[in-house]
Amino acid sequence: MDLLPKCDANYVPLTPITFLKRANAAYANRTSVIYEGTRFTWSQTYERCCRLADSLRSLKVGKNDVVSVLAPNIPAVYEMHFAVPMAGAVLNAINTRLDAKNIATILSHSGAKVFFVDYQYVELASEALGFLDGAAPSVLACIDDIDTPTGVRFGQSEYEQLVQRGNPGYTGELVQDEWDPIALNYTSGTTSAPKGVVYSHRGAYLSTLSQILGWEMGNAPVYLWSLPMFHCNGWTFTWGVAARGGTNVCLRNTTAKDMYRNIAEHAVTHMCCAPVVFNVLLEAKPHERREITSPVEILTGGAPPPASLLPKIERLGFHVTHGYGLTETAGPALVCEWQRKWNKLPQQDQAKLKARQGISLLTLSDADVKDLDTMASVPRDGETTGEIVLRGSSIMKGYFKDPEATSNAFRNGWFATGDIGVIHPDGYLEIKDRSKDVIISGGENISSVELESVLYRHPRVLEAAVVAMPHPKWGESPCAFISVKKNYNGDTNDVVKESDIIAYCKKNLPRFMVPKRVEFMAELPKTSTGKIHKFQLRALAQNFVVTENLPGKIITGPIQLSASGQVNTQVQG
Repeated sequence: MDLLPKCDANYVPLTPITFLKRANAAYANRTSVIYEGTRFTWSQTYERCCRLADSLRSLKVGKNDVVSVLAPNIPAVYEMHFAVPMAGAVLNAINTRLDAKNIATILSHSGAKVFFVDYQYVELASEALGFLDGAAPSVLACIDDIDTPTGVRFGQSEYEQLVQRGNPGYTGELVQDEWDPIALNYTSGTTSAPKGVVYSHRGAYLSTLSQILGWEMGNAPVYLWSLPMFHCNGWTFTWGVAARGGTNVCLRNTTAKDMYRNIAEHAVTHMCCAPVVFNVLLEAKPHERREITSPVEILTGGAPPPASLLPKIERLGFHVTHGYGLTETAGPALVCEWQRKWNKLPQQDQAKLKARQGISLLTLSDADVKDLDTMASVPRDGETTGEIVLRGSSIMKGYFKDPEATSNAFRNGWFATGDIGVIHPDGYLEIKDRSKDVIISGGENISSVELESVLYRHPRVLEAAVVAMPHPKWGESPCAFISVKKNYNGDTNDVVKESDIIAYCKKNLPRFMVPKRVEFMAELPKTSTGKIHKFQLRALAQNFVVTENLPGKIITGPIQLSASGQVNTQVQG
């Protein structure tokens, strides 16, 4: 059998580009993209991608060159997920929520050859280029709004002109090696400086398949782009929607009004989001809401969803599936696969089960929770903690230009996630904390995630985050930061105090887990991908002393850290 040949007929490098070619052949006249008044079919999307890829080649873009884009979820960004790798290049979708210095750092580190910028971000991009000291990308191009052109200019080229001047007969460069890079994504830096994560064609292809299988996404979905495409390439659904011959409903702004409007107008069937978007939908004003007439599947991840929010969002007409992953895993690597027997359980128990991170998707070879010192697996008792480790074909190639960080991430044949978790007797994993977020108080390990889940059950809590603060006796103790709901019963004089929150926690938690201090914020600081910025809160908490029963004070301004670690904020008494 060893003599049987491997040839072009039975071995083809895996790449998600094939999903677009298949969509063009099988679903040519089916709607591929909707963006306000703009509509494309799959045959049109395919032709536009061919044209753009040809134009990129004419700009001397070649194999492994980086093409960066700073834009919201518009058709151009979707098209670039195919056109850039068709030109042999690597796509770098930049987070639009970053500041100019961070964008400049990414452009410099990636060595971007082409930089596309949406008209809305021209000022930000121009500021970023000012930090580059002449090392700017050689080609700058503006993406004007395809639905309502503005005439804004940036650089030498304009996106739509590049599309129109390209050759529609160009079918792209052949992928010779499926291990070649297809995308470069930068982490959001919740615990450290952002790193450049490299995906291969093979990894992107297999991750895409596992996502649509794990989510049980059927044929011809109508997918709302409420998850940024810059976030792990939209958890690979940029390629996945093409694989299923679906419709991409592009969304420039993820406001409650725009999400509800698009869901109603286009009969949306699927969407992805971080749990923070649940609050956007739940807190929508009456005039912003639209009736949801058929269930909308939501895949959520990026942070553990509070179990208390799940029944609330599902009552609106959404059906939630919980996934777990990182930038390094190309989006969700685990999914809380639902079991029919759980349907008989009380709703509260169902919500707790749904909040678990779950079991591995099909492209993972294995997922486990281990003691990293011994690499021994923890017991499947739902209590013994260890670090979540993964391995499989959907894991990143490594960190760009950072062999040391890559070596540290890959340990003994596993990718170490940095997340602390447990395995339940049924094999489902559950995160207990980030390794840096575990609070050790008097020898007791306190899970900030568990404490936060209790806080979210309080009827007045909108957002909650728990970090460690110094304690003169116990070393560390929990400090809770919360924001409260503004429209609770319409009573603006109903003030929540620190003593109210602490009393609530004492009724629902062991005494050692009760926060020793509660700080009220107008809004919790978040990373560019919507995760709560705990390192800022930790820095703030280091300046606190242990006090109880203080009246609530609301931090209204941004948290500013000086070089010495001192914190400046605006406080409303």
